[in-house]
Amino acid sequence: MTREVALGELHELAGQDLGVSAWVEVTQERINEFAEATGDHQWMHVDVPRAERERGGTIAHGLLILSLLPLMGDELMRVTGYSHGFSYGYDHVRFSSPVKTGSRIRLRQKILSVEPRKEGLLVKVSCVMEIENQERPALVAENLSVYYGGAG
Repeated sequence: MTREVALGELHELAGQDLGVSAWVEVTQERINEFAEATGDHQWMHVDVPRAERERGGTIAHGLLILSLLPLMGDELMRVTGYSHGFSYGYDHVRFSSPVKTGSRIRLRQKILSVEPRKEGLLVKVSCVMEIENQERPALVAENLSVYYGGAG
C-alpha cells in the first residue's frame, strides 16, 4: 500500500525505512522493449540463443533496472501537497549483480535525508533493488528528488 506523505511532513521520515515493493518479473519482452527504446542491442540482453550458449541466458540492462526505480518507488511513497518537483539524479549508483531474464526483483527504500533547498526540499532516498533468492542486490543507489511547496 502506498504511503502518502505531505511535503511538510517529509522531514519526519528522515532515517526511516519505507519498506519493500511488490516483486516484478524481468521478462525478455521488457528487456527487448528497453533495447528498442535505447538502441542498446548488446547480444547478452537480446540474443537469446547466443546468451544461452555463452552465459546461460540473457540478462537485463543495468539501466533498465535503474529505470524501474520510479515505478516501484511510487508504490512505497507518494509525496503530496507540492506545486512541482523533479528528479535531481542519483548518487553512488552501482550494478552489483546481473539480473537474469525471468528473475523477480523488488525495491527496498529508506529516506536518508530531507534538506531545505531554496524554496523546496531535497530528499535523498536509499534504493536497493533485490533479486529474489539472491544475497547480492541487483542495484544500489541514492535517489535525489527536489519538491517545491504550495498545494499542487
